[in-house]
Formats: sequence, structure tokens, C-alpha cells
Amino acid sequence: MASSPCGNSNFDSGLEIKTRSVEQTLIPLVSQITTLINHKDKPKKSERTLAAIHRVGQAVSVAVGRFVTVGEAIATENQELKDEMGQACFEARRAGDAIAQLTDVSSALPSQSPSPSDARVTVFSDRTGMVKAARLLLSSVTKVLVLADRIVIKQIITSRNKVLVTLDHLERVSTFQEFVQIFSQFGNEMVEFAHLTGDRQNDLKDEKKKARMAAARAVLEKCTMMLLTASKTCLRHPDCESARINKDAVFHRMRCALEQVIEIVTEARSCGENKILPASIYNGIKDFKSSVECLRENLYSFPPQSMGSQLEALVERTEDFTDSAYTSHEQRQAILGLCQLTRQDTQQLVHVWVEAQSVHAKKATEDMEVSILKTCQSVNDLRRELHKVAVGRATDLLKVHGEQLPLLALKAAGAEGNLETVAEYSRKLTEQKEQLVETCRLLCHVSGSEPLEITCIHAEETFHVIGPQIISAAQTLALHPSSKIAKENLEVFCEAWESQLCDMALLLREINDVFEGRRGDKRPYLSLPRPGKLSANLKTAKAVKLDAEEQTSMAKLGLELRLLSSDVDTEVEKWEEQEHEIVRQSQSLASMAYNMHLFTRGEGLLKTTLDLFHQAEVLSEEGLQLCSSLRTFSTQLVDEEKSAVMTEIDKLVALCQQLQMGAKTPVQGKTATFQKVDSSIQTTRSILTVVLSLLPVCNKLNRKYKSERSSLGSPQDWRERQDASTPVKEDGALNNKNSNGFGVKSLEQHMAGLNILESK
Repeated sequence: MASSPCGNSNFDSGLEIKTRSVEQTLIPLVSQITTLINHKDKPKKSERTLAAIHRVGQAVSVAVGRFVTVGEAIATENQELKDEMGQACFEARRAGDAIAQLTDVSSALPSQSPSPSDARVTVFSDRTGMVKAARLLLSSVTKVLVLADRIVIKQIITSRNKVLVTLDHLERVSTFQEFVQIFSQFGNEMVEFAHLTGDRQNDLKDEKKKARMAAARAVLEKCTMMLLTASKTCLRHPDCESARINKDAVFHRMRCALEQVIEIVTEARSCGENKILPASIYNGIKDFKSSVECLRENLYSFPPQSMGSQLEALVERTEDFTDSAYTSHEQRQAILGLCQLTRQDTQQLVHVWVEAQSVHAKKATEDMEVSILKTCQSVNDLRRELHKVAVGRATDLLKVHGEQLPLLALKAAGAEGNLETVAEYSRKLTEQKEQLVETCRLLCHVSGSEPLEITCIHAEETFHVIGPQIISAAQTLALHPSSKIAKENLEVFCEAWESQLCDMALLLREINDVFEGRRGDKRPYLSLPRPGKLSANLKTAKAVKLDAEEQTSMAKLGLELRLLSSDVDTEVEKWEEQEHEIVRQSQSLASMAYNMHLFTRGEGLLKTTLDLFHQAEVLSEEGLQLCSSLRTFSTQLVDEEKSAVMTEIDKLVALCQQLQMGAKTPVQGKTATFQKVDSSIQTTRSILTVVLSLLPVCNKLNRKYKSERSSLGSPQDWRERQDASTPVKEDGALNNKNSNGFGVKSLEQHMAGLNILESK
């Protein structure tokens, strides 16, 4: 056999892919290379088969050539990557050329009669050479992408550093004029940082890192407004100790959040890393059940005594429930009784296990099987009881704290300059804070997934920090009751508290969904209502609550929303790719629609019509994002399929725009407001109806094309692919040499030849 044109390479292919953009860029390349390697090795090869293989090989070579051109440009722009990137690009180009040579099978076409002297190495004669070239290409392209990803990390670090420098300047300013000037710069830098970190969060593959990033970004978002009012208050009242304490706490929290973002993107390990996920009861139960059930396969994998120790460690964690002053006597007795029952069942299991070992049994005996089932059942009952206690307490607390009585009293007492009343309600708020912190800790135990555990910890930390900040802001207002900025500052911190309560209500629903098996832990976590660009519009309108009669008339529409939301959830669960953007965005729409359903019943997060209209705007934006994802998806469809999907997408766009405009249009009077509520809910219902019609169609088409990509397909398919691949040369051309476009996204575009070839 002739030697491979690729030769040998010691290139490192052990690269960990940490982002979806890198992974998705590699998919078409892997698919086409797999096609070349796994072609059917028949004695006789048709002209169409040879032409198809030749076409795939050339497409890979051309796409790699363009890809390498971008990589080389990145190396030129970033000297610190020049050597590594240059080597990776060299290897990729060499592998691409080798694949082009191995798939140049024109001499084997039946219409030609090559002489023996024309014979050369091809994919048919040197399959080993093709495998070597493929491995080299995949490893080198992955290396280029991972190196390009370093540039994104570098941009985030650079942006963070700029924010930190400006933050230091803000902390030291002594005049309003200087503060306004620097804060304007700080705002621009925070916007840039938010965009970079938001893109990174969406791109991360690791759900745990994504949850940590979301938590850090939420802190920065909320603290930016706090920083503005706390700093202004301190400048207005420079000798006020409570104002200084309030401001210092905000700056400290922002610096911690900035540091956490950098730890995530650089994978650094801080001293607090191990505290991120304390041992939860949910994980303890999962591990314990795994140990019990593995006895069916192996009776000798670990000593019987260790199972008792494992259970006791689990029972010890339930003390967070049983030792709590807020746990009722009945709940405490129920938990202790289930712990004891689990102990008894475990002891019986250990007893029959030891007996089975004594007779050298090779598999679990019948008595063991019975004990295994009983032990698993009792520990499941314990988990269910703990979940009921934690969720029940959280639900009750949210109902009680929904009225915000201590906050209203603190605002009133501060405005009156009544320090004694401020102190009284500060104690009540502190008690509320302790209840919420402990409840978040209990929810963490039963959360059911690591991302939700992280969100519980974030909620716990937020209540722990904001409680004292509200108190210091109220003290400042009480000392300076005529100060408008002190009043505004207290209002901002109270809004942050209310926002976290809303987040907690959503978190509660997430935990219930996971427990009941309605959703996994991969659904994006939503925080509603969100502060931001919509807040200016909302403050000009008057908040209204629906009365009983209006809620009754809305009930039918609300029920339809609930059913549609449930139907959407059911449809997205049928998708194999739960990470698909269409799935994630559809789930978000269903979640928001469910909140609107609760509004019609006078329940849930949305308390007033303003909340509902804000929710409608957010839903419309998410719907338009879904339209964008659907359009991208439709590019791989053929004419009839594409036409049907595009018709529904156009309907969805129109409905989302209608909802958005309607929600933004101001109205006066109760009748007009009620009509606007009715219109918003009806339009949302129509949006979900269209989404529900699209989901099964897109799922079916997605599976169809995914299946087709696993093989060469019929000769007719290849003819269609050839027609579709005509614009490849122009689409993939390196027309823009602006260095701002370089990075993983730029490299993705220059694999377009493979995507287009694959799409048909």
C-alpha cells in the first residue's frame, strides 16, 4: 500500500470543548468526514458514488482553506497566539489537502480508462491514510477554535479590568460633577461587559457554570442602580455613617461578582469554590439509592457497614429541617418517623445482604430484592416529605411577604424621621430575612439539580445582603427625612428585595417541575419582572389590580393559557436535543404564559396590570428571538417544507409585534386598562397556538435531516446537494478583514461550505 499523503503527526487532540459555538462549528466537519470514512466499500462503484465522494472531499478542503485563512489572520492580530495558531493552521491545511488528494477519484470513473501508470493513492486504496488525515484535521481545527475562544476570554478580562478601574474612581469621587462624569463612563463599560458575559453564558456547555454566571450577572445588574443611588446619597450626606455603610456594601458586592465572572471564564479556583455546592439531601438520597440498587449487580463492591454510615450522613442533613424553629411539630415528627423507617429498612437490607455473602451468592437473593425495594421506597417517601415541607414553607412565606408590610413601614417611618419606628421594623425585616435565608437553604436541599442548587444559594446570599442594606438606607432617610436622594435610595433597595422575591417564586416553580418530572434542569432560568430598559415606560403608568368580576371574566382565557403552556411543555419534551434554541425559547414562552395565567387568578408573580404588561413585552421579545431561531432552522429545509414553516413564522412575527406594541401603548381609565389586559392575554394565546403548531413539525424535520446526515444518501440527494452548494464559494469568502470580526463566530462562518452542503 502506498504511503499516506498526510503522514504522521503528534498533534494533540485531547482538547476539551467548553462552549457550544466550538461544538456546533465542528458538527458539519465531523459529519462529512464520517461520510468519507464510512462509505460502503463495494467492488464496483457507480459514477454517481465516485462523484459524490469527490464533491464532499473538495468541499471539505475548500471550507478548511477559508477557515485557515481566518485563523491565520487571527494569529496576525494576536501575537500571543501566533505560534500556536500558526502550527494549528498549518496542520489543518495539510490535512485538508490530504483529504482533497485522497478523494480525487476522477481517474476511477467508468468513463475513463486509466493505465496502470496513472494509479494513485485514493480513499479506496488507503483507508488508513484517510483516517489519519481525518484525525489530524479534527484535532487541528479544534485547536484553532479553542485558541480563538481564548480571544473571547481575553475580551471579557479586559472589559472587567476597565470596569474595576472605573469602579475605584467612582468610590473615591468627592463632587457630584465628577461623579456624573465617571458614572456615565462606568455605565458604558458595564453595558459592554454585560453583552460579553451574556454571550459567554449562553455559549457555555456546563450548566453549573452557566448558573453561576447567571447569578453573578444578576448581582451586577441589580447593584448598578444601587451603586448610583447609594453613591449619590453618600455625596449628599458625607458625614452620615449609615450612608457610608450602605455604599461600601454595594461596592464590595460588585467586586465579588466581577471576580466570580472571571473565575468562571478562566476556570480559576478561589478559596470559596468548595462552598458553592454544600452537601444537599437530594444528592445524598440519589447516592444512597444508587448504592442500594447496585447491589443487584454486585454483592461485594463495598462492605455492608458502609451503607449504614452513608444513611446516617444523610439523616444528619435532615437536621436543617428538624432543628428549625419554623418547622411545625407535625412536620418534625413526620420527618423523624420516615428517617427511622428508612433506618429499619436499611438494617434489614444489610442483614439479608450479609446472609447472601455468607453463602457466597453471586447475585441478589429474593429476600434482598424485597429489602432493596422497601429501602428505596422509604427513602423516596423521606424525600417527598422534605420537598413538601420546604416548598410549603416557601409558598407560605411568599404569600405573607407579598404585602411588603415591613418595607412600607420603613419607608413611612424614614420619611417621618422616626428612628424608633425604623428600629422596630428593622427587627421585623431582619426576622423575615432570616426566615427567607433558611427557606432558601431548605430549597437547596430539595432542588433536584446542581444549577438550581446554585440559584438557591444565590437567592440565600441576596436576601442575606440586601436585608441589612435596606435597614441602613432606612436609617439614613430617618436621619435626613427631607432628602429626596435618601428616599430614592431606600426605594431602590426595596425594589431589589421585591425582585428577589419574584425570582424566588420562579425558582419554586422550577424545583416543583423537576420534582414532578415535568422538566429537567436544562431550562433557562427566568427572572421576572426584570429591571432595565422597560422600567422608564412602566413608571409613567398607574398600577391597577383586577377586581373579582374582572378576574372571573379573565378566567376562561387564563385557563386556555395554562393548557397551551402545558401542551408546549409536552411538545418540547419530545425533542431529543433539549439544548436546541427552539426548545429553550419555547420553554421560556410557556413559563411566561403560565405566569399570565396565574395573574388571571389573582396569584403568582404578576400582582398588577403593570406587571402583566411588562411580562407581555418580555414575552414578545422572547417570541421574536424564537422567530430568529426558526428562520435559521428553516435554511436547511427544501422548498415545500420551508414554505410551510415560513408561513407560520410570519404569523408568529406579526403576533409578537402586535403584543409588543399593545403592551407599550399607554391607556387611561379602568375600562381601557381591562381591554388592554384582555388583548394582551388573547394575543399571547395566539402566539402559543402558533408555537404549538410549529414544534412537532420542526422536531420531525430536525430528526429527518439529522438521520440523513449520517449517510451519503441517494444519488438524487447528491444532485440536489450539488445544486444547493453552488453559492458556497461566495458565502464562505473572506471578504471582511476587520479584526473586530475575528473569533469563534468568524470561524464558524467560514465552515459555511460544509453547512450548506450538509443542509440538503
